[in-house]
This record gives sequence, C-alpha cells and structure tokens, in this order.
Amino acid sequence: MDFNLANITPEERQELERNVFMTTLEQIKAWARSNSLWPLTFGLACCAIEMMGTGASHYDLDRFGVIFRTSPRQSDVMIVAGTVTKKMAPLLRRLYDQMPEPKWVIAMGSCATAGGPYVKSYAVVKGVDQIVPVDVYIPGCPPNPAALIYGINKLQEKIRYEAKTGKQVTNR
Repeated sequence: MDFNLANITPEERQELERNVFMTTLEQIKAWARSNSLWPLTFGLACCAIEMMGTGASHYDLDRFGVIFRTSPRQSDVMIVAGTVTKKMAPLLRRLYDQMPEPKWVIAMGSCATAGGPYVKSYAVVKGVDQIVPVDVYIPGCPPNPAALIYGINKLQEKIRYEAKTGKQVTNR
C-alpha cells in the first residue's frame, strides 16, 4: 500500500490527527523528567519548615513524583529555602556544580529571592540568583506549601515547554 500524506482528503487528515500520537524523543524525555523531579533540599531558615511540611503526608509531594534526595549527585532540582549568607554561598555553588545536567533551581521565600528582611545586612546574599541561575522564584515569608507546589508545577511546565519549542527560557 502506497501512503502519501499529500494525497489524503481533509477528513482523512483529521482522522489521522485524532488517532495518531506524534511526538519527539526530547518531549518524551522532558515529560519523564518533569514528572520525576528529585530535589536537593537546601533548607537554611524558616522556609525549610514549610518545605518539609510540603513533603509530609498532608501535602504529599510524592504524588507529583517529587522525592527529596540528600546527595547532589542524585538530584536534578535544588530548592534553596531561606537566608543565604556569604559564608554559605561557596558551599551552595559547590553543591550546584556537583549536580548532573540537566539541573534546575527553585528560590523559595523572600530571603532566597531577594535577601528578605536581612537585605541590609553585610553578611546576607541579596538573592540566590547571584550565585546560581534560578528557574522559579517563589515569593513569601515563608511561602506556604501550596505555593511550593505551584512553583514545582511551574518548573514542570517550563521543562516541557523548553523541550517542545527547543528554546531555553531564562529569568535573567
């Protein structure tokens, strides 16, 4: 049977589009990656309590495929939750560099996104994006678990969008 897409009728084309699932390997990999995020917990202050609450049974991040890891070599997402001091910054960068590609960063809370109430302190980094590239910002002091879940969902959408379009989305 000779099958040529140029010689099919509009009705046949609609039927084909309705019944055939076409995608790329990159989109399948992005779907799998976005639904199995393994974050490295980097809880530094009060936002860490909310992050732990999000992983507990009431909010249950496991249902989204999010499983917390303690090793940077097993993680693909870093959730920075809390105040980053200048003394802690090189360690944060080292852990980020140890994570395998592809990797993403979520800045959780006012302190991680912009320094928070400690913005005038000489010892506090004015946003974690000065150390590592941030993909998703979650505002709040501290943000509640629903906000973290929303941020994770936004990261999942970003991963799928980048695979679908081939464009790198940056926040800088």
